[in-house]
Amino acid sequence: MAKEHPGRETFTMIRVHVICEGQTEEMFVKELLQPALTPKGVLLIPALVGRPGHKGGNFKFGRLYVDIEKRLLGDKTSFCTTFFDYYGLPQSFPGKHAGTNYTDIAKKAETVQQAMIEELTKKLGVDPMRRFIPFVQMYDFEALLFSSPNAFARGIDKEELEPQLSKIANQFETPEHINNSYKTAPSKRIEALIPDYQKPILGILAALEIGLNAMRDNCPLFNNWLTKLEAL
Repeated sequence: MAKEHPGRETFTMIRVHVICEGQTEEMFVKELLQPALTPKGVLLIPALVGRPGHKGGNFKFGRLYVDIEKRLLGDKTSFCTTFFDYYGLPQSFPGKHAGTNYTDIAKKAETVQQAMIEELTKKLGVDPMRRFIPFVQMYDFEALLFSSPNAFARGIDKEELEPQLSKIANQFETPEHINNSYKTAPSKRIEALIPDYQKPILGILAALEIGLNAMRDNCPLFNNWLTKLEAL
C-alpha cells in the first residue's frame, strides 16, 4: 500500500499473468475469476499459451516455458500462474508420467505442478520462480460444471439433461474426481450427452449460471488455487 498524499491512500494491484490452455479458460478468467479477485487487489491478465493469434491447445512444455519466461523475466513485479487440463497433457510433460502412479487426484496434480517448478527453476533460476504459482485442473475444465448439475442444465437451456448430469456427478467424491480417459473425462461425458456442445459458448454460459461459489465449495483443488491467488 502506497500513500498518494496525506490523508489519502492508494493501493497497488498485484498483477498475475494467467497462461490459459484455450479460449474457454481465457474467457472463464475474464468473466468469473477477475470480478472476484479485483476487490481483493489482484489483477488477472489471461492469455493463451503460444504465439499471438493461436487458439490454444497442444500444451507442450516447450511452448509453456517460453510464455512463462517472457512474463516472469519481462514483468519482474508480477506473478504468473497456469490454467490448463491434466487430461490433455502429453505423457512427455514434466510429471505426467510419474502422476499416473497415483490414484489420489491431489497427488497427481501436485506431481505435475512440482515437476513444472523443478524444470523451470533449472532454466530460470530460483528468484523468478518465487513468483510462479502452477495450477493444473483435474481432470479438465468441464469438471467445474458438475459442481451444480441443475444450474449447468439451466445455463445451457437443456434442463431435461439435469437427471443425467446429476447421475454422473453423484458417482464421484467431487467433480474433480470425474475420471481421466478418452471416453470418461468430464468433457467427453458432456459431448456424449450434447453432440453439438460448443465449449467456449456453452461452457461459459453454464459457468456463469453455476457461479464461482458453488465451484469452490465442490472442487477443493480449484479452491486452493484461488485461495493462493487471493493471498497475494
